Parts: sequence; C-alpha cells; structure tokens
Amino acid sequence: MTQTAIPFLFMRGGSSRGPYMNRADLPDDLETLANVLIAIVGSGHPLNIDGIGGGAAVTTKVAMLSRSDDAWADVDYFFAQVCVEDRLVDFKPTCGNILSGVGPAAIEMGLVEPQDGVTTVNILAVNTGAKITAVVQTPDKVVSYEGTTQIDGVPGTSAPVALKFMDTIGGATGSLLPTGNAKDVIDGIEVTCMDVAMPMVIARADSFGLTGYETAAELDDNVAFFARLEAVRLKAGELMGMGDVSKSVTPKFGLLASSSQGGTAAARYFMPWKCHPTMAVTGAQCLSSCLLTPGTVAEGLTSQPEKSPARITLEHPSGTIDVIVDFDRTANGLDIKSAGLVRTARKLAAGDVFVPRSVWAGK
Repeated sequence: MTQTAIPFLFMRGGSSRGPYMNRADLPDDLETLANVLIAIVGSGHPLNIDGIGGGAAVTTKVAMLSRSDDAWADVDYFFAQVCVEDRLVDFKPTCGNILSGVGPAAIEMGLVEPQDGVTTVNILAVNTGAKITAVVQTPDKVVSYEGTTQIDGVPGTSAPVALKFMDTIGGATGSLLPTGNAKDVIDGIEVTCMDVAMPMVIARADSFGLTGYETAAELDDNVAFFARLEAVRLKAGELMGMGDVSKSVTPKFGLLASSSQGGTAAARYFMPWKCHPTMAVTGAQCLSSCLLTPGTVAEGLTSQPEKSPARITLEHPSGTIDVIVDFDRTANGLDIKSAGLVRTARKLAAGDVFVPRSVWAGK
C-alpha cells in the first residue's frame, strides 16, 4: 500500500467545516502531525486540489478528539488551523465554529455515550484551556441533524447545538487586557488588545477610513488596508507578550462600527489575512467583551447594559450572531463568567482519508 488510511468524519461545524479525527489515530509528535494535516487538507494550492480542504481558511480546519483525563471534561478538543497556500499549521488558536461539531462528533466516534433526548458533552479546548458545555440533540440516543435552527452564513436549518463557554479570559496571554491598557496606539491607530476566547487586536473601522459595513470581498480586495492591518497586528503581538506572530494566525484582528441593522454593533473579523465571511464564535465572544468593557475602542458605540446576562448582537458580512454574556462589573474591570451561543452542525461524510506513506507510515 502506497498510502496511509486515517479514519475521519467530515463535518460542518457552525460556518466552518473540516475533518474530525480521533487523536489516537494520528502522529504523536507535532512536526509529523503538521505534515499529515497539510497532506490531508492539500495545503500549498489555492484550491487545495490535492486534499479535502476547500480553498478558504474556514474550510481548512481540523478537529482532533480524545477522551479527557480532566476531572470535569468528557472530551479533549485539539484544534489545528491549516493555511490554504502556505503549508503552515497553527496549533495555538482554537475555533468555536468547528467546536459546534465536537459534541456530535464525539458521540458519533463512541467517545461519549448518548442519552435519550439530549446529551450534554463537557469539552476541554486543549489549545487554550477553555471549558465548554455542548448540548446535543439525541432523540432515541442518536445524534439528530434535522431541525429548525438557522444560523447566518449557512443555508437551510438544522438541529441546535447550544454552547456555553467558561474560563475564556486570558487563555493565550494570561489576562483580559494583555498590554495592561484598555487602549493602545500603534502606528497612529487606536486599538484594544483583548484576550477572551481568542486573543484579538480590535480597532474602529473609521480608524482605517472604512465604514465597517464593507463586504468580505471588498475588504479582501483592499490591499493597502491589509498592509496597515498586518503592521499593526505584528506590533500588537509583541505588546501582548506573544512574540513574533508573523507566521501565526493569532492574534486575530477585528473592526467595530455603529450598528446599521438594529444590532448592538457592526463587526468584521479577520483570520487574519482574509476577512471571515461570517463571524468566528471565539471572535464574537472577544468582540462582545470589548463592547462591554469601559475604556476600550468600543466605548460610545452602544449603551452599556445594566443587567447581566446581556445579549450582544454582532452584525457580520452574512447576517448577525448573538452572544449571551454573563458578567460582573468589579473594581478591576469586567469579570466574564460565561458566554453562550446556539450553533448547528452536520455530518457530511465518514470513512478514511489518505496521506502518502512518505508523509506518514501510520502507527
């Protein structure tokens, strides 16, 4: 046999998709693992023509699952972002959209025993240490993908997957505001560097001469804007204690503007070298936290909610996403207890994916 077979589920999670695999079926060392994931996805070609990626960052994501040794968690979720063209794999971030499929995939893989009706799956996101509870629809102890829940950026409707995120502050940097400031000025751009679910650099759209209502395609075509964005992001990464981030997808970048569709605010999220066609689940939590935190670049864009939990509606290029944030205001700032979202997932295919034996001969 000239190729190595690896069992996988191919799933849509939220507005992303990719292979979900058992961590035990993959190489232990990260260097070999990265090469295997590059081969699976087909990284190195704009269409990922020699793999199962889809030629976009939201379709070159990988979830690796295993039973957890953590006393609280049922499943460990190890995420990898594979670059479309650069043959790079980043194991630093996590992904909340792909996370939407972790509960269903864990049940499908036999890692979690389904209950009749609904099954609660406690998930440890090992990349960041975040803890998430997923509630999966399992009538007759079988995962259901049929339902009436619709999320913007995905056609049709599906069964809901309720997600509740905990322990999301400072997963990558150790603090809510890693620079120690609610606002910093980098290259003349006022930014907030924040770490909630995902480390981010957040600015107002008008700081770049933008409205904040541009489509993803319009932003992707704005070469001058991306050059300025990347320069700011690299310097922010240093200030956040993340070192040289030139080859890392974190920190991500976000833009905020006043609402134009009746939501809380308009938002654009960058991955970071392209605009997300919808909104990342982790990014939505960080942007929502920025809107709730006094003194950030978001101050003045919306009125501050008086009561917790607060519903934050972010307007993104394909619609809106709601985040329910449970928080306390303290003398030290914002204490985020949890953030909740409802997403959907669907199993698309199952079987074996193949990589050349020259990449990995298997276990």
